[in-house]
Amino acid sequence: MEAYCTRPRCPRPKNYFADLDDVSTLKTAQQKYCATCGMPLILDGRYMSTKLLGRGGFASAFLARDRRIPGIRACVVKQFQPAGDISANQLRIAQQLFEREADVLAEIGREHEQIPELYAFFQITVPSFTQPNQEEQFFYLVQEYIDGLNLEEELTQKGKFSEAEILYMLQEILKILNFVHDKNIIHRDIKPSNIMRRQDGKLFLLDFGAVKQVTNVASGTVASSTGIYSAGFAPPEQMTGNQVFPCTDLYALAVTAVTLLTGQPAPQLFDPLINQWTWRSHVDIDPHLASVLDKMLLPAVSQRFQSAEEVLKELFPQFIPPTTLTNTPTQPPVIQPPATFSTTELLSGAAVSGFEGALIAIALSSLISPMIAFTIAILILSGMIFAQTRRWIKTKNLLIVAVISFAIVLFVPALQAGMNIQQIVILGITGSLIAIAVTTLFQLIYKLLSMMF
Repeated sequence: MEAYCTRPRCPRPKNYFADLDDVSTLKTAQQKYCATCGMPLILDGRYMSTKLLGRGGFASAFLARDRRIPGIRACVVKQFQPAGDISANQLRIAQQLFEREADVLAEIGREHEQIPELYAFFQITVPSFTQPNQEEQFFYLVQEYIDGLNLEEELTQKGKFSEAEILYMLQEILKILNFVHDKNIIHRDIKPSNIMRRQDGKLFLLDFGAVKQVTNVASGTVASSTGIYSAGFAPPEQMTGNQVFPCTDLYALAVTAVTLLTGQPAPQLFDPLINQWTWRSHVDIDPHLASVLDKMLLPAVSQRFQSAEEVLKELFPQFIPPTTLTNTPTQPPVIQPPATFSTTELLSGAAVSGFEGALIAIALSSLISPMIAFTIAILILSGMIFAQTRRWIKTKNLLIVAVISFAIVLFVPALQAGMNIQQIVILGITGSLIAIAVTTLFQLIYKLLSMMF
């Protein structure tokens, strides 16, 4: 089993322990240490980091396994790790934000199914790797792992989003924001990379590391920005360090929507000479949706929508009557999530389908005329592909079907159409390669058309 060292700047963080390939050994093993820097690899006695997921300005995220949960559950371990030369005040603020993320996730993660749940929050102290007789302190939080792609990765992979995809994204994230704002929480870092689409299409809002509790007006204090935000997505009041509001998140969500619609980076969609967003010249969408996004993007706080509920009512009045809008995550969706597939998923599905199609053609040609057998095989193959696009059947299940089909053809000579096993395998592989080639071609054409229109 590979274990990834979480110490920042470890020169060789990858470690391998053959004994941990056995699940029973992994559950009972004593502490393991990085062979390079000596950092403990089993965090808090239970979490084994296996892969680096990403690094930000103040945190690193790792894919990990929880050895105390049946099935060795996958999870995300996030480590507080300031990067670069920052002041003591910035370090204090960043650490407070990281700790607040744990507090917020503990409060809302269990209440809303589209916010990753917090599993643990802890700190460890270890000897320094570079300074003898010194110690280093690291903070960690562990949360639910969402298996999928974030919207920034989707944009890179498939090109700009359709209007229907943007409407679905807005609907889901607005409902999440409606929930968190009702809890007096402002996210303050809405952007494509912080919105994850799980493999079943459900969207999740991630990275509450920049959240800020909104103090009640009665207390006489304000919820000010700390200066930690994503350039291009933050509204003027946040960039200047002033008070932030629920509509601060709505502004960032609108920037997210226009970058996904146009496929252009946020700075290229804003003209500083006239202090206005110029995104509408890049797309042709419903005027009403465009007007709603423009209002969310207004520089003055008082001119924007003041709540996520207002935007939901404006965008979906026929689906969400004011008397039925709630903050609960169980409200049925208005727009069904578009089916999305990774490149690996597409090509592996095509390969298995092509192999299975070739086996079907061989078997049928032993019983009926080759032309009819080929036609029936194409129809069955089309049905299999359609079932995959609707996620009625997964690639791994289709692989099982292909193995069973191959075994049947192998042990029933009457279905081999006079071929030997080597010829059958060659035809199956040829079918897989043809299916991969056709799928790649159609995916390329789709990307080109998406970029053009």
